[in-house]
Amino acid sequence: MASAASHSSFLPPVLVFCAAAVVAVPIFRRLGQSAVLGYLAAGVVIGPFGLSLVTGPETVLGVAELGVVLLLFLVGLELKVSRLFSMRRDIFGLGFAQLSVTAAVLAAAIIATRTLPAAGALIAAISLALSATSIALQMLEERADLQSAYGQRSFAVLLFQDLSIAPILALMPLAATAGVAAGAPASAGDILLSAGKAMGALAVVYVIGRYGLNPLFRLLAASGAREVMTASALLVVLGAALLMDHAGLSMAMGAFLAGVLLAESNFRHQLEADIEPFRGILLGLFFMSVGMSIDVAIVRQHWLSLLLATMAVIVVKAVIVFLLFRGFRSPWRDAARAGALLAPAGEFAFVLLPLGVGFAALTPRAGQFLTALAALTMFIGPLAAKALDQALNRITEPPPEPDLEALEGSQGRVIVIGFGRFGQVVNQVLLAQSFDVTVIDNNVDRIRSAAGFGFQVYYGDGTRLDVLRAAGAGRTDLVCICIDDREAALEIVEILHEEFPQARSYVRAYDRIHAIDLMNLDVEYQIRETFESALAFGQATIEELGVDAATAKAVVDDVRRRDIARLMMQKVEGLMGGVDMLHGTRLEPQPLTDPRKRAHGLSEETRDLIGEDDAVR
Repeated sequence: MASAASHSSFLPPVLVFCAAAVVAVPIFRRLGQSAVLGYLAAGVVIGPFGLSLVTGPETVLGVAELGVVLLLFLVGLELKVSRLFSMRRDIFGLGFAQLSVTAAVLAAAIIATRTLPAAGALIAAISLALSATSIALQMLEERADLQSAYGQRSFAVLLFQDLSIAPILALMPLAATAGVAAGAPASAGDILLSAGKAMGALAVVYVIGRYGLNPLFRLLAASGAREVMTASALLVVLGAALLMDHAGLSMAMGAFLAGVLLAESNFRHQLEADIEPFRGILLGLFFMSVGMSIDVAIVRQHWLSLLLATMAVIVVKAVIVFLLFRGFRSPWRDAARAGALLAPAGEFAFVLLPLGVGFAALTPRAGQFLTALAALTMFIGPLAAKALDQALNRITEPPPEPDLEALEGSQGRVIVIGFGRFGQVVNQVLLAQSFDVTVIDNNVDRIRSAAGFGFQVYYGDGTRLDVLRAAGAGRTDLVCICIDDREAALEIVEILHEEFPQARSYVRAYDRIHAIDLMNLDVEYQIRETFESALAFGQATIEELGVDAATAKAVVDDVRRRDIARLMMQKVEGLMGGVDMLHGTRLEPQPLTDPRKRAHGLSEETRDLIGEDDAVR
């Protein structure tokens, strides 16, 4: 019994962690806050400075850091080497500027308060200048903003910070001995040796990842053992992390590099599915361990100083990031979101600050104060980011005025209104036949993105008469209305018919009801945005199920015929018209005898037989 009790002694802390997460996270999510805050609050409550249900946060932190490692691996899986190379300007330009400027400003501010010597101020400033990778990436994932412009630039900054950890650790003895004699400074030979080890580790990870992992995973997949694939995924991630750690680089950096090397692997999605459960659990454990490290007694004793220092660090970092992002031509909204996102201190603060105490550059008391400060920024920072995001969402920017002079200079024979996923394909078809096209869109980000691919898109609202006139609606042959706003599309059609009767209108219909509304306005052509693609999809499906291609095409043509007939009946009788045509098997084409159908817009080709057209006239 004693042996069984000793073997189960690890269960109480596990149960405490699980219970704390189950209680805290849903409460914070119900309040509209990030799950990160729930984990941090749970850590404060169960930790040695709270209810003391779990002691020794540093022991838990060692295991919990694997959550950050797995998170960086999954992020790496989403990035290909070519894409990473394209981000080099943001990584080494914006990232370097953020870390160096923020550390310099914070160090100067700390020295000005005369609370720490120069060496201690530098270590504290660097520790606070780093940002919380885990919190930032978790918030970007929750917002689905990781692939956005500001999300990618924020990630570039975080990546540079991870890259900088190795040289920071190498230079810390130099910083410490600049103010106190706490050991011999690192020699040039030591620094070169560290750099050589780091480069060697990077080379090993690259060679194995580039040439060894795919054959290994193919071999393991052939065995059919799912648990072996999971074990191999963990082996790759943790092995790369451990190798980097021994080389003096961060474990997170090693995991990230392994993910990048596997980004183009055939097993990428399998790896992601295998790692994801471990990542979620360990990342939550990491945040709880950070909460456990907050000394409530220190906070209670110096609450005012800590509160002011926390707000100062968050504001200073956010302002610096905002200005740098603006300097790199990010929109002000993106710059503001990035500033709030990168304001909390990073996980490596809990590594650098104890080292500063060990080098005697910081007193134990100062180390505890700064640790509490770093943890509080991780607690308050997400709250500030959430509040800022809500405030930005309430602010509506006035749309910019269209450049009518630039529009008047366009000579397009065809006007395309809307450059979304539908309009882009239409535009490609027109350009393939060398037609001159004038494209209008009212989405500034879309216009900027189109310019990067060599497309000339003018800013303008197609529902404005002056924009249509400047775009040449009075002399054009055809106007393609490709927007997904059904009311705006109807409004544009009405303006065209009233002001520019010579311009034929070809319109993207949102759905069946919208198509009938457009037919009632007598547009020359309309097509529902998903109709033809759904028919093609259905044809491919029944061919895969064994129907020969000719029969499959005949079936689809029959469905198209019946749909056209039903649409014409709905135009006259309402939505229930022709409902009997929805079901049944393929029929032979029948002559069109209903005079009502002849009188409501069918083309010449469909007078004898519905279905010769590929789309609704």
